[in-house]
Amino acid sequence: MRTIAALLIAAAFGWLAEPALAAVPLRLCVLAAYDARDDAVGYFISYYGEDNAHPIASDSRKEDCDVIVRLTQKGNFLRHGKLTADVESAYSGAKLLHVEKGSLLGDNRAQAARNIKEAIALGTDVFARVDAERRQAGFSPVAAGVKSQGISRVAPAATEPQTPAVLSVIEKPSFSAADKIMGDNDLAVIIGIERYQRLPASDYSFDDAALVKEYAKALGFKERNIELITNEKATKSSIEKSLEAWLKNRAKSGSRVLVYYSGHGAPDPATGESYLVPHDGDPNYLSITGYPLKRLYDNLGKLQAAEVTVVLDACFSGAGGRSVLAKGARPLVTTTTVLSLSRNIAVLAATQATQISASSPEKGHGVLTYYFLKALKDGKMTLSDIYAYIKPLVEDEAHALNIEQSPSIIPASEKLKGRFALRR
Repeated sequence: MRTIAALLIAAAFGWLAEPALAAVPLRLCVLAAYDARDDAVGYFISYYGEDNAHPIASDSRKEDCDVIVRLTQKGNFLRHGKLTADVESAYSGAKLLHVEKGSLLGDNRAQAARNIKEAIALGTDVFARVDAERRQAGFSPVAAGVKSQGISRVAPAATEPQTPAVLSVIEKPSFSAADKIMGDNDLAVIIGIERYQRLPASDYSFDDAALVKEYAKALGFKERNIELITNEKATKSSIEKSLEAWLKNRAKSGSRVLVYYSGHGAPDPATGESYLVPHDGDPNYLSITGYPLKRLYDNLGKLQAAEVTVVLDACFSGAGGRSVLAKGARPLVTTTTVLSLSRNIAVLAATQATQISASSPEKGHGVLTYYFLKALKDGKMTLSDIYAYIKPLVEDEAHALNIEQSPSIIPASEKLKGRFALRR
């Protein structure tokens, strides 16, 4: 039965790779994420080929990887379970492909296999991107003991992957000197956690944070005044250090501060308190491994700063999207985190209390992040202006994705008029 199941999985995902598809094959590491079964890892290893694939227990064991396949499996996969496979670069952490499957007998089996096979084939943008990254990192096929699969044609020169046309709306931020208000004393902490130790990925959070940093620099924040922490670097202790020590040591009375977070949020089922979930966080032990929103706001309120703008592309309902929940618990109807904010803090959040935050595969970003950056590029200056601009756009985009999502702002927008500007 195990052999039959393995063959079914291999056929469904199309990973019996043809030798002619790769002269120097990508080395795969397969990682079982939250709730994944060990046998699923074994299947992927066996049928991709043990010469070019091996299991890893955590992100810290990826020295011999070009690509990481992150598996999340729940339930009986051959019947009513669900398996997701997130394929990402072991060098940059960039997400390359996401496949989500229900029963292996579904009609979309062939499409999933075709997507993965085409994405990693020689000559594709994905292959070229990873190949360029590994060569830049000093990878040598001979030194690594990787054998060519013996084809005579030469791989094309590595090129940048083609970006969907829709991304051109917000990529490559550019602001004139007259647009910029940020100066030497202004600070930004930018956190993006796509990959978690034992949780499903938060889709596009790495790219969200990377692009927010580019916008911060374009808006006038100095490189030395931007703290970017992503993925495995965004542990609880690292987040604490950045928010509670780095900011405190640098903030001055006239400083403008931007705090941006993209990743999972979680509610405590017992208390309803909301938490940011670090890379090493566990929703079963939030009081120890999570970072409470209340603590965030309390510490930001103590800063000697003129204005602190907080942008949260996460949700805290436990109902899905960019939210996780303790095993066995049910999504919350309400959360009890009471936001008592200092007058110098304003918060733009992706959702209302009971909603989930969405990511857009078409745009390659969280929906809130995409429209937040678009608003800045389109000339919206203050947080209240940005909120008024993006609220209907986020709602419409979410409806197209078949979910309910409406951004929120605290304090109320009318109380923020003329304050919390990010540009002229």
